[in-house]
Amino acid sequence: MTDSLRSHNSNHDGLRSGRHRSLLARMPKPKPRKKLRPRGPAGVKRSASRGRGKKWILVLLVVLLLIPAMQVAVVRFINPPLTLPMLIDQGSAMFSSAPTRPLRYRWIDLPQIPEMFLEHLWISEDQRFFQHEGFDWKEMDLAVKEAERKGKPVRGASTITNQCARSIFLWQGRSWIRKGLESYYTIWMEALLPKRRILELYANVIEMGRGIYGVEAASQHYFGVSARGLTRDQSAMLAAVLPNPKGWDPTKPGRMLRWRQHRILQRERSANFPEKLLH
Repeated sequence: MTDSLRSHNSNHDGLRSGRHRSLLARMPKPKPRKKLRPRGPAGVKRSASRGRGKKWILVLLVVLLLIPAMQVAVVRFINPPLTLPMLIDQGSAMFSSAPTRPLRYRWIDLPQIPEMFLEHLWISEDQRFFQHEGFDWKEMDLAVKEAERKGKPVRGASTITNQCARSIFLWQGRSWIRKGLESYYTIWMEALLPKRRILELYANVIEMGRGIYGVEAASQHYFGVSARGLTRDQSAMLAAVLPNPKGWDPTKPGRMLRWRQHRILQRERSANFPEKLLH
């Protein structure tokens, strides 16, 4: 009986150990623990170096974001002796086989610019200039709807502030990078400059022909008079040429340029130019 009981217990223990082995086989094996890197002097140095690198990146980013603000703040008080498009134009001429064109650029203060020309500029380029804050959302919406209706690319809806930013700090041409920078400069210009200063800058630095910048240089080159000596027709012609200053000649106007000049003069009759905001 003792042998029988011992045999029974042995079988029971075997069965129980078999179950244990089966359960152990089903259980997931524990993942090996990762070895911790020693936090010695080398590890501390690497961590400190990474921290300094992130700080320098942040400082560099802040500086890059503030450079446009500083540039705009400078032109609030200082008339730009040259602009980036002028420098690019002169630089490209040095590497060209074509005869070098002289740079024609002469600054005149706002009181010396004929109010008539400022009104023609406003009619031609941006009649909501004194209402918007750098971006004409109504004009953009109209441009999108017109493009959808005609099945053509969206036409430009640049404001005077957009074009002024591009004419001082940026380059010509179409790219998303330039457009993004133009928008960023526009925000700072509207924040730091009064409207009269933006208009004064624009009238002086806008390209009005190959190597010709500003209303004074254009008046002297095309008509042989200062800006104050422009006739109404001449003033409207100079404003009309702005969408294509390198392709159109105010002294030899084609049909399109004549049409633009006529439209400016017609709109002048009913336009309500806020000249009081210039004083």
